[in-house]
Amino acid sequence: MRTTRALAVAVTAGAVVGLAAPTASAWADPSNIVAMPSVIPRGGQLTVTVDGTACHTPGSKVTSNAFPDTNLKTMGGGTASANPMVYHHASPGAHSITVHCGGKTLTKPDAFTVIHGGVRGGLGGSSNAGATGTDMAIGGALVAVALVGGGVFWMRRRSENAERGL
Repeated sequence: MRTTRALAVAVTAGAVVGLAAPTASAWADPSNIVAMPSVIPRGGQLTVTVDGTACHTPGSKVTSNAFPDTNLKTMGGGTASANPMVYHHASPGAHSITVHCGGKTLTKPDAFTVIHGGVRGGLGGSSNAGATGTDMAIGGALVAVALVGGGVFWMRRRSENAERGL
């Protein structure tokens, strides 16, 4: 009986190791290229991360027509990264990234988009042109309505208090 259990455990352990071996060898190849941010202005710094232990070898790099070849640095856990600067003359639009790791090559088409000018953000893309005449007229009318309404309310309270003898 004990021999049967030991044999069953050994077979199960062998199956687990056997099924994990193809996964481990696939992990060595470069995979899952991620570019952040996905939309970047000319001259901006991009962060490219790649999964795969093959990218831990010397000479591993990322390439694109929008930035110079940049060496990958090991981040640990089977991941490597690079921080290339986008050319100031890069053409606006979608660009691909190619990773060269351990003799293997992987390309991610349309990995990021270069835009002309800066990214609008912060205050919701507001402008600094100032208030227009229409904005001033609307604002002035709202202030006037508030003053008249406050005055009417104050006068009514005053007359109610006078009637009661307060």
